[in-house]
Amino acid sequence: MKWLSILASLVCFLGNGPAHAQTYPTKTITIVVTAAAGGVTDIVARAIGQRLTEKWGQQVVIENKGGGAHLVGAQSVATAAPDGHTLMLAEAGTYVLNPNLYSHDKMPFSVEKDFIPITGVVRIHHALIASPKFAPNNFAEVLALAKQKPGDLTYGTAGLGSGPHVNMVRLENVTKLKFLAVHYRGATPALNDVMGNHTNMMLISVSSALPNFRQGQVKMFGIGSAKRLPQVPDVPTLAEGGNLPDFLAGTWFGLAVTGGTPKPIVDKINAEVRAIMAEPAFRERFLAKQLYEPMDSSPEEFAAYIKSETQAWAKVIREQKLVIGD
Repeated sequence: MKWLSILASLVCFLGNGPAHAQTYPTKTITIVVTAAAGGVTDIVARAIGQRLTEKWGQQVVIENKGGGAHLVGAQSVATAAPDGHTLMLAEAGTYVLNPNLYSHDKMPFSVEKDFIPITGVVRIHHALIASPKFAPNNFAEVLALAKQKPGDLTYGTAGLGSGPHVNMVRLENVTKLKFLAVHYRGATPALNDVMGNHTNMMLISVSSALPNFRQGQVKMFGIGSAKRLPQVPDVPTLAEGGNLPDFLAGTWFGLAVTGGTPKPIVDKINAEVRAIMAEPAFRERFLAKQLYEPMDSSPEEFAAYIKSETQAWAKVIREQKLVIGD
């Protein structure tokens, strides 16, 4: 009868994944945001979390764990129970930049092994902003001042390896100029210091910058899009304002879960999030209003995208010698 026992165990094992997916979620879901409250990552997580709560009937809690170059929040998800009840919504830096910035012995986890990509969520364009008290009045004047004072002009970031950081690094790479990075625990505290003229400037999402720009609290030197945005037609692109053909500045955000989570659960989360992203009301009232470009995909497509982006950024990071640790 031993073979009957083995067969029964095998049947239970094979049926375990779909059963988990059918009952999931069974408790509160936590979406860990690897940045401070108030930034794009946080805003996107709360919008999706609210809809998941409504669809699943289980509370979705947003937990902000910024700092440590996004490593703190990511590590908490990497070591969570692989049951789909702890998710991570993070900027591109967490997925593709930190693996290039940090040596293997400095990374507390492996992006490839300790996470399962679920789907990309949104892409955004960055605007270069500064306090009204900052002397330059356009991007060309910023570049000219940086040439006169190499390494003196400061810029805020949302953390080491974040989009606002590495896009400025890419600007340095293209222009051969030098700026001084000031790292914060998210975009919001960096923005506050720029408005207070404590930090000279920063790259930040257009949606985050627009309210302050319209109220005269910041200057907007340019936007890192391929062409001018209809919402702010008088603001040039950074490419045209700095005479830098093809220069773009922006970032993207994606959702992942702890490695080892059963595939049926991963697929269920993917399907639910993509359904939310496809809702006309969600697109009109949230995505379009915030100037966010949807980038949802299958888990496999998102994993392939992460791999290609990691390789693309490796060259810039290597040339700028940004690897941390030996």
